[in-house]
Amino acid sequence: MASFMNEIKMFPKSALRTTTTHVTTPGGRQLKETLEVDGTSVITDLNVNSYGFVADYMPDLQVAQVLPGLLMGSQDVATDLSLLAQHHVTHVLNVASLTTDPAMYTDHIIYQHTPILDVPDTDITGYFDECFAFIDAARQDGCVFVHCNAGVSRSAAVVIAYLMSSEQSSFDDALAHLKSRRPSVRPNDGFMTALRKYSPQHDS
Repeated sequence: MASFMNEIKMFPKSALRTTTTHVTTPGGRQLKETLEVDGTSVITDLNVNSYGFVADYMPDLQVAQVLPGLLMGSQDVATDLSLLAQHHVTHVLNVASLTTDPAMYTDHIIYQHTPILDVPDTDITGYFDECFAFIDAARQDGCVFVHCNAGVSRSAAVVIAYLMSSEQSSFDDALAHLKSRRPSVRPNDGFMTALRKYSPQHDS
């Protein structure tokens, strides 16, 4: 890290280029921000209005019942001990890059962290065996809650693949089933491609 910082400090300012960023404000105004080589910022109002956005500060506490003993959702649920208890959760599988502090859980909750990067070129299939083993063990006599950050891409991909493996579902059927329980799920494009090609081995 120190050598990298030294390289940045030694980088000649004459080699820097002006950069321009287009910004849309929450109200829909479009601005152009230009960062000059000397570090000064020039903001130009483009006099164009578009759709703005609304920041969502409400926790996502939806718990999707996928199969008996298998739930999924966002990290907000994973940090709500009363909600986990309400749904009789005994195991938590976190597939986000960042950890949910396992110390927060009671002795009745078994925690596993399998970090997966939510980028299209991540080989999601390489994580299936580890995740499936944990889910299977949890479902034998308990209930597992699977989550990432938003409960949209990584955890959805793992659960879709689990449905394809354990229930012998097609990709389309597994995706449709999960969407019927949690409409917001949408694995990234790389995960979707991998899931379409995924052929789980079933015991004969």
